[in-house]
Amino acid sequence: MTATPENLESYLSGRWVRGEVIETRLVDPVKGDELATVSAKGLDLADALAFARREGQGALRGLSYAERGKLVGAVADVLAANRARYEEIAIANSGNTKSDAAIDIDGGIGTLKYYARLGAGLGEARMLLDDKPVRLAKAENYQAIHLMLPRRGAAIHINAFNFPSWGLWEKAAVSLVAGVPVVAKPASATALLAHAMVKDVIGAKVLPEGSLSLLCGGVGGLLAALASEDVIAFTGSADTAAHVRGHANVVARSVPVNIEADSINAALLAPGAVPGGAAFDAFVREVVREMTVKAGQKCTAIRRIFVSEGEAGAVADALAERLKATKVGDPREGDTRMGPLVTRAQQAAAFDGIRRLLAEAAVVCGGAEAPTLPGIDKGRSAFVAPTLLKLERAEAAKAVHEVEVFGPAATLVPYRDEAEAAALIARGGGSLVASVYGEDKDFLIRMVGEIGPSHGRILAVDPAIATAHTGHGIVMPQCNHGGPGRAGAGAELGGLHGLRFYHQRLAVQGSTELLASLQAQAASLH
Repeated sequence: MTATPENLESYLSGRWVRGEVIETRLVDPVKGDELATVSAKGLDLADALAFARREGQGALRGLSYAERGKLVGAVADVLAANRARYEEIAIANSGNTKSDAAIDIDGGIGTLKYYARLGAGLGEARMLLDDKPVRLAKAENYQAIHLMLPRRGAAIHINAFNFPSWGLWEKAAVSLVAGVPVVAKPASATALLAHAMVKDVIGAKVLPEGSLSLLCGGVGGLLAALASEDVIAFTGSADTAAHVRGHANVVARSVPVNIEADSINAALLAPGAVPGGAAFDAFVREVVREMTVKAGQKCTAIRRIFVSEGEAGAVADALAERLKATKVGDPREGDTRMGPLVTRAQQAAAFDGIRRLLAEAAVVCGGAEAPTLPGIDKGRSAFVAPTLLKLERAEAAKAVHEVEVFGPAATLVPYRDEAEAAALIARGGGSLVASVYGEDKDFLIRMVGEIGPSHGRILAVDPAIATAHTGHGIVMPQCNHGGPGRAGAGAELGGLHGLRFYHQRLAVQGSTELLASLQAQAASLH
């Protein structure tokens, strides 16, 4: 880190530019030191979008999926070469431990590499075939197919503060392979890592000019400058998502919007699980990991812990024992297992949420006050202790299903039977992910069917994968990421499925011979 805070520039219209007035100061959440500043005030965002559409989209459109995949692979190589420096930034600006930083940094690089391979597999095609031909009339020679053609605008990626690397590159990887240029807008509080990564990629000249832009600072007039051929992919709070989706220009021009918003995710332990059993131990291990990794600042983190009434006490004891033993402190220290939240504003919001939950629940460990830590100034840092709460009367509780504490806090919810467990989980109003743990496969299958409609992903853990799965909260590029209801009703990634958002699906009606020629030029999505 430099002694003088850096004023982070944006990369727009093929050049690095700086806003007029400081909008946000980036701060070390352990020490309270100012690290950098950002501002987009006074920048010509309409011109930046026009440049991306003209130069970036024009260059990408002339390439095949395989050629675009090669570009994405080159971005991954640039980032991998600079990884050590990114880790230092993530620790200072996001309060990450080394393992937290690895999830973010390596997750971004890994997703880029995955989509580079997918692009290569699509070959020299420049459009995608989404269906088999169908006959439309008695004449066998008259048929229809559905093609996917890359959109001709720019992709606006508005990212959340918790994953400045993964959030940036998981969206950019899909968009670039699809042939749509990216205008990335990282959350200001943790923009230092995204800025450093984009600067390295731009400096390496591995992408066509205009295919990757970076906006550091507020959105400003960006939404007002969008055209109907553009798209928006947003990750953040439901309140901000509503503003984005409801913006007058976005509505007037029917700009496609993909939203990933709030999510009160659940973990469910099958009735009858006992300490020492594969399901019980996997459940406890995963809940603790999800509460403490990145200090619980993951949109996929477990917020509600569902356990049958008979096992609630044993689970609470097992969780509390592990949470109390978790070393909380400065992530620069090697034995630290959980760092701070990213800002004091996020800390205050987490404490407010915990207090709202305490109206219905009791504290098992942690609480709504900053912990006392050796060498840490409470007045400048943003720590929250791992906090486990427990409901006594689950059927009457409301806040646990409505309040998302974006930090290391979760509530244990006892249930009477399977039917009540499923009904209580559904009260979350739609979530990104739920995980279910049990040794009875029939139970797991029943619960997938019962709670599946209100989730985007379910992790079903039986003894066969108890120690082998990738985790409740880890988003894999092969799988869908998104969820219904309050989670935003969006969908990202999912392998080739992720390309759909950046394409226009087109029905083409014509002769069998004409359609066969089109099919020969397209790669299949199936």
